[in-house]
Amino acid sequence: MTFKKLVSLATVTVLSASLLVGCSGGESEKKDDGKLKIAMVTDVAGVNDQSFNQSAWEGLEKAKKDLGVDVTYLESKQDSDYASNIETLVDQDTDLILGVGMKLAPAIEEAAKMYPDQKFALIDETYKEVPKNVEAVQFNSEQSAYLAGIVAGKMTKTNNVGFIGGMELPVIEAFQYGYMAGVKATNPEAKIQVQYANSFTDQAKGKAIAKQMYSQGADIIFTAGGDVGTGAIEAAKEEGKYAIGVDRDQSSLAPKNVLTSAIKRVDVGVYDVVEKLKEDKFEGGTTTIYGLKEGAVGLPESTKNLVPQDVMDYVNQQIEKFEKGELKAPKNEKEYNEMVNQ
Repeated sequence: MTFKKLVSLATVTVLSASLLVGCSGGESEKKDDGKLKIAMVTDVAGVNDQSFNQSAWEGLEKAKKDLGVDVTYLESKQDSDYASNIETLVDQDTDLILGVGMKLAPAIEEAAKMYPDQKFALIDETYKEVPKNVEAVQFNSEQSAYLAGIVAGKMTKTNNVGFIGGMELPVIEAFQYGYMAGVKATNPEAKIQVQYANSFTDQAKGKAIAKQMYSQGADIIFTAGGDVGTGAIEAAKEEGKYAIGVDRDQSSLAPKNVLTSAIKRVDVGVYDVVEKLKEDKFEGGTTTIYGLKEGAVGLPESTKNLVPQDVMDYVNQQIEKFEKGELKAPKNEKEYNEMVNQ
């Protein structure tokens, strides 16, 4: 049996930030070629974060190729850049502005109020009341994390695994509790170390936390924290241990050490929003949720390189249960406690 149900990621060449930051064309360019202008604002992790910002950009690159739209991005070096970057794109008559990540939520919401005729998309977060000119996109990250937890629970030799989170936010906690549930479902006796780095960019801190966990007996660590995870994977290489990546297939960072990655196909959500705009089907005031059924979360094909066939077969069985509605992964502490105490 192959890992046919797992998410397969195409290799996408990511252009350097120096070539792409800012919009090269103004209103005259739009009049000349009639192309829709689409732009995204990254959070502080930047477009080459080996994680969700990079995946979002890959979605825009695909939209450029398939749909004939103009795409660009602005990177945010600090949190205070979010609002000014959005303002810049509004001034450049951008047709659709995407904010990538939960940290962009307040700035997108404020801009949506200030510019009611401007279309926005918020990727990987939503609001209690989504503004009428904003389309929100969310993912069932807990599902892919649960599958990663199954792999960790079945493959740990020490019955000791770890989770490193970037910041204690709902989107990261979904990874944490989904992962923990997957571990416990397959290995109830396993110890799970948990620590947050309070950062999405501090590679050194991620590496230090991972090394500490490895020294305390963990042999597999899952990190959901942007560049913090890059540091944790580096620690896995140095210690000869295993790591689990996040958001996109991170096996290229350490082919002998990255067991799998909890995929969140941000590129799928981004592409779909742009396609809706292109087809005049943009739906403001809504939230679209992507999960296993939509092929937007899961584990990558590279998982089969280090994970035995029997484990892959078991993962596929659980995927089928998710798709049939027979299995649900927890996305917060309350749901996790309810599941493990059943």
